[in-house]
Amino acid sequence: MFLRREFGFVTPAGLVSLPCRSFTRGVCQIAAPQRHGFSTSTRRLQHSPSQSNPSSVRCELTQNETGKETTDRMGKTLDSVQSAFSTVRTGRASTSMVDRVMVSYYDVETPLNQLASVSLSGTSTILVEPYDKSCMGDVERGIMESDVGITPNNDGSCIRLSVPPLTEDRRKELVKQVKGLAEEGRVALRNIRRDAVDSLKKLEKKKELGKDESKTLQSEVQKITDKHVKRIDELLKQKEADILKV
Repeated sequence: MFLRREFGFVTPAGLVSLPCRSFTRGVCQIAAPQRHGFSTSTRRLQHSPSQSNPSSVRCELTQNETGKETTDRMGKTLDSVQSAFSTVRTGRASTSMVDRVMVSYYDVETPLNQLASVSLSGTSTILVEPYDKSCMGDVERGIMESDVGITPNNDGSCIRLSVPPLTEDRRKELVKQVKGLAEEGRVALRNIRRDAVDSLKKLEKKKELGKDESKTLQSEVQKITDKHVKRIDELLKQKEADILKV
């Protein structure tokens, strides 16, 4: 499964959450982030010749619009990758497996968790209990049309999803799947980095940003990128361990 929408990473303050709900059956693709670009209104750092040095410029980066946009967008991408990982089952039932399920409720696409309580029954069964029993069929259909990959059992009052144990071959397939999700996330990060660097180069060309300042900020953008790529690698390693754990 590969995710199709923009993914948005860890900010210096920690993780933030961004729901991602665009899935197709079977494969989920993380697309490159929306090319809305970066603000070109970044203020030129004000330094006299004696004050303009790399250390002072780096201190100003956190106040720079390009640096902030880069961190924010990468933070959202990282969170979306992490959210996508949570939908990949590991052989144990988890309510997060249905977090992205959307239900057509009175012709309005509505998140499943707004229409029903979702809980665990034992270690291998997810229990879905719609608040409005008249929408049982809609909820069942939403689950079947999602990428969950489990056939729901509707008994008229609740819906049960029995999570089968993973075979060794299936575990290998899931590892391959999460590696693909991780790589799509890295691509999204590189695209965000490119947008930031292009924005800085435009400011430099317009003489709104000095050459040294531009290089320093580009270096900081690369550091931000490296930090988020490293975080994806850590999440991937952890998810692989969970999948392969018997």
